[in-house]
Order: sequence, then C-alpha cells, then structure tokens
Amino acid sequence: MASRLPPLNPLRAFEATARRGAVSAAARELNVTHGAVSHQIRALEESLGTTLFERNGKRLKLTPQGALLLPAVTNAFSEIAAATALMKQPETRGDITISCVPALLSLWLLPRLNTFTDQFPGVKVTLIASNDPQHLRSLDTDVSLLYGDGNWPDCWTRLWSNLRLFPVASPTLLNSRPLRSVRDLADHALFHGDDGREWNTWLAAADAIDMPRDRQYFMSDARLSTEAALYGQGIALGDNITASNLIARGELVVPFDLSVPANDAFYVACRQALRQSPIVKVFIDWLFAALEETLPEPQASARLHLRGRGGRSADTYRPTATPAKRLIPTSPPRKTRA
Repeated sequence: MASRLPPLNPLRAFEATARRGAVSAAARELNVTHGAVSHQIRALEESLGTTLFERNGKRLKLTPQGALLLPAVTNAFSEIAAATALMKQPETRGDITISCVPALLSLWLLPRLNTFTDQFPGVKVTLIASNDPQHLRSLDTDVSLLYGDGNWPDCWTRLWSNLRLFPVASPTLLNSRPLRSVRDLADHALFHGDDGREWNTWLAAADAIDMPRDRQYFMSDARLSTEAALYGQGIALGDNITASNLIARGELVVPFDLSVPANDAFYVACRQALRQSPIVKVFIDWLFAALEETLPEPQASARLHLRGRGGRSADTYRPTATPAKRLIPTSPPRKTRA
C-alpha cells in the first residue's frame, strides 16, 4: 500500500499551498524557501500525472483533480496530528490516593468525582476524609486538599479557594420558626464546625456579638454542622464551596445577606517529587477546572437583609420532608473548621 502513496513532503507542500492560497505563504508556514515549495508541488504533480493548481496570477486555484485530493490530505494530516497529541498526553492509568477536608470531600468532591473518573477511567481513586497535614509526609498519599494557612514547608502548595461564611438553615425549620431579624437567631440552636470563632466573627459583623446563645453545639468539622442544619436541627455557618450544591437544590437556604471571610482557605498540596507525576498533574488540573464551574457565593438567595431588619412571612421558605432530631450540647472541640 505504501508504494501507492505519494511522498509525504510534496503532500505537505500541496496542502499548505492550497490552504494558504499562495506558494510564498506556504513557504513561510513550512519554514522553507519559495522555490522548495514550488519544486515539491511539481514533483507531486509528476508523481500523480496530473495538474493540481491553475496558475493564473499570484493566487493559485485548485484544478478539479486538486480539489478531489485536498480533503483526503487535510483529513489525513488532521488525524496524524490528533494521534500525535494523544501520544504526548501523560499516562493516566494507575492509582491515586487523595486526602481531603471531610466537608469538602462529602459536599463538593464526591458529587463531582464522576466527571474525573469518566474522563480518566484508567485511574483508580482512593479517598481519605482528613484535614491532617501529616498526610503530606505519607508515601501512601498523593494529593491533599487541606483547610489551613498554606504554610506546609517542603511541599508543593497552591491556593485552591478562599471562603466566605454565612448562616444556612433548612427551609423546614424556618417555616416553623422564622428569622425576622438577626436577633431571632437566639431562638435557634447554633452549630459550630470549629471552636466558636467563626460564629463570633459573623455575629460581630452583624452587630449581634452580645446576642444570647443558650443552645450551641460544637462539631469536629464543618461537614457535621452543615448536616445538622440540613436535618433541621438549627443554624450552621455554610460557605460558598461546600454548601453550594445544597443551596442550589433548595435543601438549605441563606437567610441573611451578610458573609464574612473564613479564617483560612482551601489549598491543594503534595510532595515536591509528586508534582509532575502524570496522574497527580491531571487530577490537580481537574480540581481547578471543576472549581471554575462551582456556583458563586449564593448570597442572591438571601431572604432577609440585615439593613432592613424587617419581618417576613414563614411561607417564604419551601418546606422539605427532612425530619428533625434532638441533639445534646457538647463542649467545643479544639479542631478548626474542616
């Protein structure tokens, strides 16, 4: 079959000249001389025993034979280029182990994980729910998504997302016990995903730091406090990343139009030696691409503007079938929001 194919270089010269409409333009593209391109086209015409261009003036026009040949040549070069690009892609088969902040893992990563595994079916993913930076030292962990200040020496670290914090609640709860002003929070249980500093920051911004807080529950991480709010137990502080799906589906609502910056941020980190690993690279690239598709801070769904402090009817909120459960107050944990 190879003996029936025209030589490659003359085909390249023909395709470039036909596409650009001039020998000089093709010569510039191929980084050869005008004469070299003309010679290659003549050699191709002699090989095929036909004329490929009508030479009238400076611009060339394809003959019927040239017009018949061009699509096949163009497609062939396109397929060669595509196959070459695939060959140059990093190997994406193998295992990858990811440690991730529990709230981010449950509420953001897992709902989107199929978009990664569908794109890279040859990659086996193992997930660990943890915000422990010690995973960065473990040979068993490839990538870590951490909530913190990003100061982990001797590791590759990149800021993934800053966070804004705001109260979130179940629509069912607010249908039965409305929030007409920030002071109505005193009638609800407050759930903490840290030692209490984040709620203090938000209440200070809302001019309510002195508000009575009789019922407070301290959780080991923000996943638990968010789930408690989801079950209609009280009010938690959500954020623009982990709570975005629940808010978009109407399972949680944002009752106030005030948000505050979180103390820390989400970071992607790994050992320096792993940064250029093909599987690590494609996963980190996917993480940042997926983040761009995450909903922005959902303050547009706020029901009550703190500036107005006005009342509103309970039926503003859509009811859900989520049952309520009783909780027993606990002492604050030492762990920070995770």
